[in-house]
Amino acid sequence: MDCKEEEGLIFVRMYAGEDFFEELEKACKRTGTVTAVVLSAVGMLSDFELGYFRAKGDYAKQSFKKPHELVALSGLIIREPKVYNFHLHAALADEKKKVKGGHLFSAKVKVTAEIVLFKSGHPLHRELEEDTGLMGLKI
Repeated sequence: MDCKEEEGLIFVRMYAGEDFFEELEKACKRTGTVTAVVLSAVGMLSDFELGYFRAKGDYAKQSFKKPHELVALSGLIIREPKVYNFHLHAALADEKKKVKGGHLFSAKVKVTAEIVLFKSGHPLHRELEEDTGLMGLKI
């Protein structure tokens, strides 16, 4: 993984075989990121897991082994006291251009991944909301 920060933007390039979340966390640590917004992402992922939130901590998860093009990624990255919290949603297309999407839980980089983050120094955090079961964003 390569990364560079300039004027509040973090440019990340990941390589084949790398763990998407591990490398994204390394980039955030390297740049001292407190909070980041995903501006854009392209590339190809494999061995990824997507989820659909059903209710109170219950996600319908599905794993995909075959490579898919990363056509869109959105979300927030927040530095918690000990780890980074990733809330990312992805759209990935197969060779027939059929798109699958949802909460991205895990992924490996197949060929490349190019991500641009907007870095903010504003600390955000998440707290468990009893009524929804979600880790709600606290601003």
